Amino acid sequence: MQVMKWSVIALAVAAGTSQMAVASSQSESNGFIEDSSFNIFNRALYMNRDFKNGADSSTDGYNTKEKGYIEEAGLGIRLLFESGFTQGTVGVGFDAHSLSSIKIDSGRGRYGTGQFDQTGDERGDDTQTEVGGAIKFRISDTVLKHGNQFVGSPVFSTDDSRILPEVATGTYLVSNEIEGLELSAGRFTALSSQKSTDRDTFELTEANIVGASYSFTDNFSGAIHASDVEDHFKKQYINLNYNLPLAEDQALNFDLNAYRTKDDGNNPDEIDNKIWSLAAAYSLGAHTFTLAHQRSSGDTAYAYGVDGNGTIWLANSVQISDFDREDERSWQARYDLNMAEYGVPGLSFMTRYVYGDNIDAGVSEEGKEHEFNFETKYVIQEGAAKDLSFRVRSSIYRANSVMNDVEGYSADLNDLRLIVEYPLSVL
Repeated sequence: MQVMKWSVIALAVAAGTSQMAVASSQSESNGFIEDSSFNIFNRALYMNRDFKNGADSSTDGYNTKEKGYIEEAGLGIRLLFESGFTQGTVGVGFDAHSLSSIKIDSGRGRYGTGQFDQTGDERGDDTQTEVGGAIKFRISDTVLKHGNQFVGSPVFSTDDSRILPEVATGTYLVSNEIEGLELSAGRFTALSSQKSTDRDTFELTEANIVGASYSFTDNFSGAIHASDVEDHFKKQYINLNYNLPLAEDQALNFDLNAYRTKDDGNNPDEIDNKIWSLAAAYSLGAHTFTLAHQRSSGDTAYAYGVDGNGTIWLANSVQISDFDREDERSWQARYDLNMAEYGVPGLSFMTRYVYGDNIDAGVSEEGKEHEFNFETKYVIQEGAAKDLSFRVRSSIYRANSVMNDVEGYSADLNDLRLIVEYPLSVL
């Protein structure tokens, strides 16, 4: 499941706005080589998921339960090259990547954390590598990219919750010609999973997306996006984000996210779902207190995955559950602490609790679930190891027995992840 995407739209708009100047980005181009960058991103992940109901010969659709737990560790290495643009009215550039996974620990009966592809003897692959690239064009402040790429749209988003990210293949246009306004449109025809080097793991036929994000003021932004995923569903998304400064070190933030997903007529599941979340966050110096409510309605649960497993920009999408089942209502309480104000820059803590009920599980009894998360992270601030980070993520997930009948769910489990990341800027 995905980490909560707080104010992503607002940040994207701010980034686009910051590029606006008297001259366009293309007119200030220094050249193909001069503006190039080459980065290496390393991520090591240890993951243990303990199914508290014990060993089971069945599978929940994602993980084996042969030993009652799954446990794997791996290293992901990403080489990312981004060229600058050639000078002139139309700038031309090229991006390329290499994604490699190295198995540190896995085995039969413990396989299934989503880090490695599976071999014929039901073990995780020792090593895997995929390469890809995209050509790009820029006119003024509009960029068109075609090829293999990472995408962060609310209606088509590549997931990055394991050692390697998903990769989409297609064409994506992003325009920042008007200050504060970002327009986007894309067509994607393939999507690889985080554990496979297959170019199209999800057998995506075609996904068409459009979107607009606008910063009305420095503190208020909004967005609207839509997608049409052939043979699956049509989806619309809206976001409103408002930040209310109260004092020098105090502020209130309100973040509304909502999806409408409708079957396109070719899906046997007849998808029909509306889901929304509203989060209110109060920041006081080093402390942030958040309350959120999320509600799902319609004839089915929220549907995503074929359009990217990161395509769920909702407040209660947390470490294990997304709290997005049919008719589900959920509430969240969260606390964040930034230790920089106490003399330890780079150290942060987060804890949250989410409770969901009223789930239509297809039986007379309503489904209920709840999840507790704890996370601590430290980022080295200076020296040779600057930006090296260490993170611990822990989750306790529980649900009543009827949730065992819901596809992809295990009623009780604990999840522990140890993550080390080291970004290196070579060029």
